[in-house]
Amino acid sequence: MQTQDIISKVRKIEIKTRRLSSNLFAGQYHSAFKGKGMAFSEVREYQFGDDVRDIDWNVTARFHKPFVKVFEEERELTVMLLVDVSGSLDFGTMSQLKKDMVTEIAATLAFSAIQNNDKIGVVFFSDKIEKYIPPKKGRKHILYIIREMLDFKSESRKTDVKQAVEFLTNVMKHSCTAFVLSDFYTKIDGYADKKDSFNTALTIANRKHDVIAIQVYDARMKELPNVGLMRIVDAESGREMYIDTSSKRIRRMHHDSFMQHRAQLDDIFTKSNVDSISIATNEDYVKAMLMLFAKRA
Repeated sequence: MQTQDIISKVRKIEIKTRRLSSNLFAGQYHSAFKGKGMAFSEVREYQFGDDVRDIDWNVTARFHKPFVKVFEEERELTVMLLVDVSGSLDFGTMSQLKKDMVTEIAATLAFSAIQNNDKIGVVFFSDKIEKYIPPKKGRKHILYIIREMLDFKSESRKTDVKQAVEFLTNVMKHSCTAFVLSDFYTKIDGYADKKDSFNTALTIANRKHDVIAIQVYDARMKELPNVGLMRIVDAESGREMYIDTSSKRIRRMHHDSFMQHRAQLDDIFTKSNVDSISIATNEDYVKAMLMLFAKRA
């Protein structure tokens, strides 16, 4: 992509996503992602209506009457974007490619973060860590991130989300809010039985950080159209094959495979206590994001 084309695309994305983050997401973002940005301030006597989970039992035992911990909001959070740059994101049969939607969502989250005076960093991953951009503040930093997302060429076309999640756990010493943006076209078979599984890595990461999974998928991955013989290419392995989409059995098998994978992912997210949303490229991601924010507020 030519430099001028990149600058033009960056500007278009900035105009759209900055407006969204200002008009729609500012308050909701602040409410939804402040949970792990609370610092202990002091203790005071328990008052009617206080959350019993905030009781400081050591102080309560010492003074023989209930005391609660008082928390104040930390002035800034660190937000990490774990962005899938594998081959399967270069796919789209509807209004846009999966990677285009991922870029817009990431940019919107980034502008929401700096409006809240948060730091923002990025991990680009495939089946390995492709690039790490440490957290910083400011519009200039965000525009650099957007440029990288638009023009980044990964070395590998395969996906391993577990590698990215483990990297997050190792590289981030303090608690952060981490968004994993991917189609989750990743190996999860047997996840429940392995100590080194994606499920385990996600659970460990979410104990230290606040992890949110955002799945972006193309509608054709869920439902095949009836268009007769179709040549398909696996974006990650390069394997080609022909399928007969006029066959109801083939279309049903395709749908069932997608739903089974989705059910496994949902099970992983539930067991790991990770909030998640799933958005098709022909859907309104703004509505989906607002629903996520409202659920967490």
